[in-house]
Amino acid sequence: MLLHGSAFGLGALLVLGTAVSVLRALVVPRPPARGPLRLALSLMRKGFGYAVRVLPSYDAQDRLLVLEEPVALLTVLMTWLALVWMGYALCLWAVEPTSLSRALEESAASMVTLGSVAGRDPTATMIDFFAAVTGLVVVALQIGYLPTLYGAYNRRERLVTMLESRAGVPAWGPELLVRHQLVGIVDDLPTFYSAWEAWAADVAESHSTYPSLLHFRSPQSRFSWIVALLAVLDSAALYLAVSPAAAPSQARLCLRMGFSALRDIARAVGVPYDPDPDPSEPIDLTRAEFQLAVQRLEEAGFPMERPAEEAWPHFHGWRVNYEELAYRFAAMVHAPAAPWSGPRPGLRRISVRPQRPVDRRPGEA
Repeated sequence: MLLHGSAFGLGALLVLGTAVSVLRALVVPRPPARGPLRLALSLMRKGFGYAVRVLPSYDAQDRLLVLEEPVALLTVLMTWLALVWMGYALCLWAVEPTSLSRALEESAASMVTLGSVAGRDPTATMIDFFAAVTGLVVVALQIGYLPTLYGAYNRRERLVTMLESRAGVPAWGPELLVRHQLVGIVDDLPTFYSAWEAWAADVAESHSTYPSLLHFRSPQSRFSWIVALLAVLDSAALYLAVSPAAAPSQARLCLRMGFSALRDIARAVGVPYDPDPDPSEPIDLTRAEFQLAVQRLEEAGFPMERPAEEAWPHFHGWRVNYEELAYRFAAMVHAPAAPWSGPRPGLRRISVRPQRPVDRRPGEA
């Protein structure tokens, strides 16, 4: 009797715990708490991480990684259904004079609404009913969850794709400023930074609410939301560092919203960070790399008010706010290699310097 009572309690706990997990993820979206679901996702992601290490090229790795989040969604659904199945089976076993294998069979039949196996006890019949409703509700909520995900994904990718003509592939902050100078559209940068400020706010809300969006990859292998955001933030920080008087106020606002978005996402997924870093704290980007970027700006004729040596502390003070988190997210989602974006453990190295298209004009060879 004690054994059956304990089984019923454990089964009820499994069902209630799974219900809370479903509500937490789909109705009041939050990242999964510690438990079977988080463990299943962690094992699945580690499996993908090990698998990509043996592939011969980045394109092959990207083709595998693009499947990671769809598999994660299926893993979440199957984990929920498995927990509910075992929970109701334990409850049925506790109230019916039957074997555990028979209870598992009855629970599974009820959850898929076939009803081919049913108990005769009124309590068991009620458990069968709840099992059928639970299976249907979990699947329906997961299906209804997908349009929300893809809506946020499409909003994110629109500006990421548009960045190709402005910042190259892969996107790089200095290249963004150079291209705007070369084609004479520096006056468009205030509008550009305003659009990316709004984009960062949208990503902060959607990706902290639905963390699975972090792992959805761009349609093209060399594009990435985190590389794009890092390039935009670097361009704004570089503009403010070398030309503080000419830089638009929108660049400062975009920077603030950008690293605030990274921090919102970090809090949602449990990534630690320093909320108030000292501007003089070390960063991974070297002064030599910065000076080469400033040299490219000079060669393009970008208007500069400060030399590289004087601009470096100001750029450093901006980048310390977002570099560590940007690098961690880039490694977490296996973003494509790009300048100034940190290492990618397990991914193949490729040439990352963005190639500028040739400016062909009528009458020129």
